[in-house]
Amino acid sequence: MSYSHLATFERGKLEALHQMACPARQIAKTLNRHHSTVSRELHRNRGTIYTCEKANESYRIRRERSIPKGKVTSSLIQIIEEKLACTWSPEQIQGRLLEGKISFKTIYRWLYKVCFPVEM
Repeated sequence: MSYSHLATFERGKLEALHQMACPARQIAKTLNRHHSTVSRELHRNRGTIYTCEKANESYRIRRERSIPKGKVTSSLIQIIEEKLACTWSPEQIQGRLLEGKISFKTIYRWLYKVCFPVEM
């Protein structure tokens, strides 16, 4: 079974039906969603009155926070660039790094991303 997030228009319908005091199962049937999806959405955004604008904003914030930041920092990039200029391999750089644990595969990914950017 695949999972998809609620769309903005679904949240709008959910808001309207919720304000009419429809139960979660009836709202779910109308939206063609599982009742637990609707219940979780209402539970996540409880507090004041459910509005689709606030729910969308909360969703966007939760979504941004769930994406990992990564381990590569500007100071680490500077060290890696210095070592690459000295013809060190990513394996040698990774083995001798004192600050931060980073794999040589991450260095290779960063290197390919910088040297061979993908254009869209």
